[in-house]
Amino acid sequence: MAWVYLLLAGLFEIGWPVGLKMAQDAETRVLGITLAVGFMALSGFLLWLAQKEIPIGTSYAIWTGIGAAGTFMVGVLYYGDPGSLGRYLGVALIIAGVATLKLAH
Repeated sequence: MAWVYLLLAGLFEIGWPVGLKMAQDAETRVLGITLAVGFMALSGFLLWLAQKEIPIGTSYAIWTGIGAAGTFMVGVLYYGDPGSLGRYLGVALIIAGVATLKLAH
């Protein structure tokens, strides 16, 4: 169950930078900040649950890796962030690192 908590924590980790991005616009500022804080709290709680069974270094690296790769994809797909070959390669390396940590556990 710890790995499920960690996966969910990483997915919710994507929510808080998106909330902060929404907060850049005056019309969605309060909603964006509210979402960011809520996703931070939920993600942190799930990470805490996962760390009961998964080592801190492994869980933190996987948590941030899922969050970074997911936030990158949201940026490219929904916010028009650039998606060059080098950027995609960088994200692929993050995902490979996360997979390696899981397999080596």
